[in-house]
Amino acid sequence: MAKGFKSKLKKIWKRIDLKICFFCSKSKFLSSAYYFFISSDMSREHQSVLSGKLLHLKKMERSYNNDFLLRRNIHRLEKGLIMRPLKEVFAESYIKETVDAYAVAIQSSTCDDNESLIWARDVLEKYFSVVNVDKKRSINNSFKKFSQCEASYRSGEEKKIPFQRDLERSTLSFEHFEELCRRRRSVRWFEDKKVPEELLDRAIMAATQAPSACNRQPYRFHIFTEGEKVRTIAELPMGTKGFSHNFPCVIAVVGDLSAFFDERDRHIIYIDSSLATMGFILALETFGLSSCVINWPDIEEREQKISSFLGLKAEERVIMLIAVGWPDKEAHVPFSQKKSINDIRSYN
Repeated sequence: MAKGFKSKLKKIWKRIDLKICFFCSKSKFLSSAYYFFISSDMSREHQSVLSGKLLHLKKMERSYNNDFLLRRNIHRLEKGLIMRPLKEVFAESYIKETVDAYAVAIQSSTCDDNESLIWARDVLEKYFSVVNVDKKRSINNSFKKFSQCEASYRSGEEKKIPFQRDLERSTLSFEHFEELCRRRRSVRWFEDKKVPEELLDRAIMAATQAPSACNRQPYRFHIFTEGEKVRTIAELPMGTKGFSHNFPCVIAVVGDLSAFFDERDRHIIYIDSSLATMGFILALETFGLSSCVINWPDIEEREQKISSFLGLKAEERVIMLIAVGWPDKEAHVPFSQKKSINDIRSYN
């Protein structure tokens, strides 16, 4: 009786909510009012975006180590260095904060990514060698500060600066690539066999070559291979009931909103991490490993559980989970017919 009454109330509320949505969707103001007064479903995203923005701006204001700022600005310098024609003066508006961020990074005990610091140094050296440092005071002052920075690492013989890439035709044919794409399937049944960390790391290294907005790469792969931890995280999303118990490895892909100083970039964690994930799961296929990307729904109760399990900060969001393992040779996979090209493509 009680269940029937609750079910009836839910149906009534859905009809009312539909009418409210119809009315509120007519303007941005009313849409915001809907999510303020009626639904709290966007509250976690609001808090995460704001927390990320605050942390980013705090790091800038207080001269803390800000890897995301440095990576973004070094990438901006690289874009300036490949412009045609090359300008005598550029990056005047952000060269000071770039050199400041570099100076903090090389002094920071928490910064252990020497390859990225070598890249930053090489690009800055190239920048100051091509611009007219005497034409603008801000550039001249930044050049003097950069010249005083002492790094405990050395650049290699090959500088990490813009270069002319090899345009010889790839030995990988389209047919082979298409075969790899078709071979990849969402596999839900795996052998009871450990996944080597070395193969996971190699696949992730390949994934890092994916495009990323201003090369910030605002994501991390949290990998679990221990039985109890795998079972715990595998049961958190929806849609894994009945087969999550056989996962030998589960990966949580997490985005970091502190990479951005403005709300306009809040979607980049989803874009960049998804681009990297596609490369990752294709790389797994070359080792004979299979995977299943698991949707992570934004449901507050589940968000709280996974945030606690992973120890996430307010500015970090789970993007998706990935089950990885050696495929069960006797298992089936869904056919999953894809849309036709006419359904997903248009020109001009």
